[in-house]
Amino acid sequence: MTQVRTRFAPSPTGFIHLGNIRSALYPWAFARANQGVFILRIEDTDEERSSQEAVDVILEGMAWLGLNHDEGPFYQMQRMDRYKQVVQEMLDKGLIYPCYMSSAELDALRERQMANKEKPRYDGTWRPEPGKTLPPVPAGVKPVLRFKNPQGGSVVWEDKVKGRIEISNDELDDLVIARPAAEGSDSLVGTPTYNFCVVVDDMDMGITHVIRGDDHVNNTPRQINILRALGQEPPVYAHLPTVLNEQGEKMSKRHGAKAVTQYRDEGYLADAVVNYLARLGWSHGDDEIFSRQQLIEWFNLDHLGKSAGQFDEAKLRWVAQQHMKTADDAMLAGLVREQFARRGVTLPAALQSGDKLTAMCALFKDRCATTVELADWLSIYVEEVAAPADELAAQLPDANKPAIAALAARLQSVAWEKGAINQAIKDTMAEFGLKMPHVAIPVRLLVCGRAQTPSVDAVLALFDREVVVQRLQKVA
Repeated sequence: MTQVRTRFAPSPTGFIHLGNIRSALYPWAFARANQGVFILRIEDTDEERSSQEAVDVILEGMAWLGLNHDEGPFYQMQRMDRYKQVVQEMLDKGLIYPCYMSSAELDALRERQMANKEKPRYDGTWRPEPGKTLPPVPAGVKPVLRFKNPQGGSVVWEDKVKGRIEISNDELDDLVIARPAAEGSDSLVGTPTYNFCVVVDDMDMGITHVIRGDDHVNNTPRQINILRALGQEPPVYAHLPTVLNEQGEKMSKRHGAKAVTQYRDEGYLADAVVNYLARLGWSHGDDEIFSRQQLIEWFNLDHLGKSAGQFDEAKLRWVAQQHMKTADDAMLAGLVREQFARRGVTLPAALQSGDKLTAMCALFKDRCATTVELADWLSIYVEEVAAPADELAAQLPDANKPAIAALAARLQSVAWEKGAINQAIKDTMAEFGLKMPHVAIPVRLLVCGRAQTPSVDAVLALFDREVVVQRLQKVA
């Protein structure tokens, strides 16, 4: 059986957003599910718009999401000699031909065709045929090179998303596969064009499955014809529907899409984003939450969705919350340390290593969708807090202040662990005839700066005793 070889081939012409990166996730998952090879190829032939900064964001985003490639990154601009070699071979075999039609002549041709309500297309003026006399070659003009597209018949493929697609060859004109050579060059071969470079890359890299956005469907029949002219069988194609933003427009930078790396900076777990993205165009029954390993075990091309996926930030947050609940606490502690470092907060020595921060993450993670939110919660342990004065006044009338002072005194001598702290609270309630909310809510406000937290005894046990006592004594 042929080894599965997939590729992700982004153009580094802008930052990579969630809609783009899904075109990396699916070929990665398919390769992993089939013990195959996943290749990264940077299609940087648009020199004016390509940038190293965009390449860096692609590499950074993929690394963060764990979409590790097995081969590459290959850069098309570094493979120009190979493309030109294949162009020359095709020229020698008569598979392509020089076309001297100028841009002005091409524009005039298109205008005539449109006036006659015909589809604008190159008319084959310079295509050599048996018995055909070509126009005289104009002096000093460097030609483009065009591919002799088959005439008659159809290009047919079974798309794994869209089903059977058939395009008549008569709908396809002869594609320009190389631009004019540079002035002073002896060669006819100029810079090869995008569609041609893609074909040579897929051929050289042995790509078996092309999983990409459906904006490439129109390129596919041309690419198949060029591959066949080169003696190659085309790969399996799966053209993914567009990802829409929350307003129902195609997701793009123009329409408010964020760079993939921004989700990392906002504290989303990589596994949560992978889970959400996978589900945005593929399904495994009704499973909504799954691990990366489950995705790899389950992934196939038969359950790709046929309609556009729509991004929903609320759904992403829900998925992120589910992943936070089951995330490894020590891993979360490492990410929270990074969040504090980003904020310029120096953690106490006890939280810079060891188990204490891990225990804090375990206690608070159920309340969070991101590690930013987790760091916000845990800031009560590393920064001064101040309860809203009106809320504290409402929850702690003067009559109850002696109870809080008595609790502070008790806490100075009890064993510093959850059970003993709980008993100290209960003893204080019994002494002053108060119910749990009369004590627990003021304690939370004074020690944590907020009225809602996990179990108050568990929260206090993770503080240093001195901090708790000092904050409670503020009622005096």
